[in-house]
Amino acid sequence: MTARPRHPAAFLLALALLLAAGCSTADPAPAAIAPVPHAARPVADPGLPGMAPVLDPHNVYAASGANMLSDVARTAKPLVYVPHTRSGDVWVIDPATFAVVAKYPLGAGELQHVVPSWDMKTLYASDDTRHKLTPFDPTTGRPGTPIPVTDPYNLYFTPDGRSAISVAEQRKELVFYDPHTWAVQDVLPTPDCAGIDHADFTADGRTAVFTCEFAGRVAVVDVATHKLLRTIDMPKRNMRMGPQDIKLAPDGSVFYIADSDQNGLWVLDGAATKVERTIPTGGGAHGLYLSRDATRLYVTNRHEGSVSVLDAYTGAPVTKWRIPGGGSPDMGNVTADGTQLWLSGRYDHAVYVLSTVDGHLIHKIAVGNGPHGLCVWPQPGRYSLGHTGITR
Repeated sequence: MTARPRHPAAFLLALALLLAAGCSTADPAPAAIAPVPHAARPVADPGLPGMAPVLDPHNVYAASGANMLSDVARTAKPLVYVPHTRSGDVWVIDPATFAVVAKYPLGAGELQHVVPSWDMKTLYASDDTRHKLTPFDPTTGRPGTPIPVTDPYNLYFTPDGRSAISVAEQRKELVFYDPHTWAVQDVLPTPDCAGIDHADFTADGRTAVFTCEFAGRVAVVDVATHKLLRTIDMPKRNMRMGPQDIKLAPDGSVFYIADSDQNGLWVLDGAATKVERTIPTGGGAHGLYLSRDATRLYVTNRHEGSVSVLDAYTGAPVTKWRIPGGGSPDMGNVTADGTQLWLSGRYDHAVYVLSTVDGHLIHKIAVGNGPHGLCVWPQPGRYSLGHTGITR
């Protein structure tokens, strides 16, 4: 700390200069005290070149708060898109009335997820068996001409928006594309990552972690170079339905990894080097979603028909919501205003709408066969990292 001037007048002058410069003579407060408002200055290190700066090191989702819609997202028609793995169609639901307003047959393939593009201008229905993405215009809710893409079980975008990543589960590959032309940029083989499917990125955007569902491990990838850095085995390698969804804690300190056969979460350190512990949640832990203020983590327990609510920073259990009559809650997201959690009922031809206030079932909607990566649109945030709407 700078020594204070001995003369009172000199001290007062120095203090005035410090305050005018926006500084303080007090010791800096710990980074974890309170979230910085959305309008606060970005942190000094913007992370991956080309990535939008992190606004708050205590909450990387600070730009994705309730109703913080970008100008592009505001043009979208509020709709919920439900892809089906077995009936090969996307159903569209009006969230205001809970009515199915459209059904789009897209072939005989397996439609896995509806994924918002990095710039939020397009939604893509991924079909891994017919190797295509079907773009949807979010301003109309209608599909366009399919795009040939290799085995897109899932789809992500690098935080700088320079690449789309097709998670080619069957091929054990990550295929990097130009997100505008869909020309192949690179192919990264991941031979030790059977069942590669879900991903998230470190707070600085420099590293991606992909789960390997059928290998009981994760693959850690350098985003800029498209290189595999390492694989990390889970302490117990569940290789039938093992690591699936993954979510970065708001402060970037850890990754939460849902493991269906573990009936809970693995906790990976934020640098993606080691597994620190496990958190029991419920039978068939599968999907991970954050509340709009990023204080709560919702874990879908697909085999027991429940949702565990955890503290998003510590992983401590808060409560558990059970779907009346049971169910198979899988993938989905929280509404833009944060009041509802929409989830596909993977094995029950249903979509569930839960209150995020107390977890009660607001509505259950009958849909097609095998509803999977449901997308609630629009979503708050500056850009999308993919999946069913990971935004920052």
